[in-house]
Amino acid sequence: MHSHNQTFTIGNISYVNKIKKMKKILLVEDDPNLGLLLQDYLQLKGKFDVVLCTDGEEGLRAFNKQSFDLCILDVMMPKKDGFTLGKDIRKINAQVPIIFATAKTMLEDKSAAYDLGGDDYITKPFRIEELLLRINAMFKRVSNKIEGAEEAAETQFTIGDYTFDYTTQIITNGDQQQKLSTKEAELLRLLCLKKNTVLTREEALLSIWHDDNYFNGRSMDVFLSKLRKYLKGDPKVEIINVHGKGYKLLVS
Repeated sequence: MHSHNQTFTIGNISYVNKIKKMKKILLVEDDPNLGLLLQDYLQLKGKFDVVLCTDGEEGLRAFNKQSFDLCILDVMMPKKDGFTLGKDIRKINAQVPIIFATAKTMLEDKSAAYDLGGDDYITKPFRIEELLLRINAMFKRVSNKIEGAEEAAETQFTIGDYTFDYTTQIITNGDQQQKLSTKEAELLRLLCLKKNTVLTREEALLSIWHDDNYFNGRSMDVFLSKLRKYLKGDPKVEIINVHGKGYKLLVS
C-alpha cells in the first residue's frame, strides 16, 4: 500500500526496484506557530509529507480528500475538538493510527482518547523529538502488525453462538451485529486464539498497548467489561479473571 514498484531491464533480465512512498501525516493544531514548527521539523527530520490544518472541520475535509498514513490531532480546538474529529476519522477509517496531543492530563481524558480508538497520547508541552520517536514507533508497529497479520491468517472465530470477524471487527449473533473498536477487536482476537486457556495480562498489554503500565492496565479493564457485555447473549460464553495471572475466554 505504501510503495510502488519500478521495473527496468538489463540485457533480457527484468529487475523490480521497490520505491518507498513518503509517509503522509495529517497534523491538526490550532496554534499556528506550533503547527508550523511541527510541520517543518517532521518534514525535515522525519522526511514525512505533513498536511497542516488549524481546526477540526478543516482537518476532516482534508482527511476526506486525501489518504493519510497517520493523524496527529490536538484535542482543544475551535469548530470541532480533537476527540470529535478522531471519532469522525474512525468512522471513515478504522485502521489509520491516531496520536492525540493535548494539555489535558486527566486520566478520564486519556481513557477517552483510547476509547475513541486513539493509538497514542502525548501531553503538552512535549519535546518535538519525543513526538518523532512516537511516530516512528507507530509506523514500525503498523508494519509489524501487517507482517504479523500475514503470518497469523486466522481472522474468523466461533465463540459459542457468536461469530467474530477480526477483519471487519464485527461480532454476529443471528441478525444482531456489534462493531468493535480496534483495541476491542485486538483483545478479543487474543482471547479467541487462547480460547479456554489463560491469556496473561502482560502478554495482552505488550501485544496491544506495547507497554504494561498501570494506566494501560486500567484501560484494558474497560475494554474487557465491554467485551463481556457484547457476549452476554450466550450463557455458555464468559471471560473470567484468573487471579494474579490474566484472563480466560471460556466456551462450554
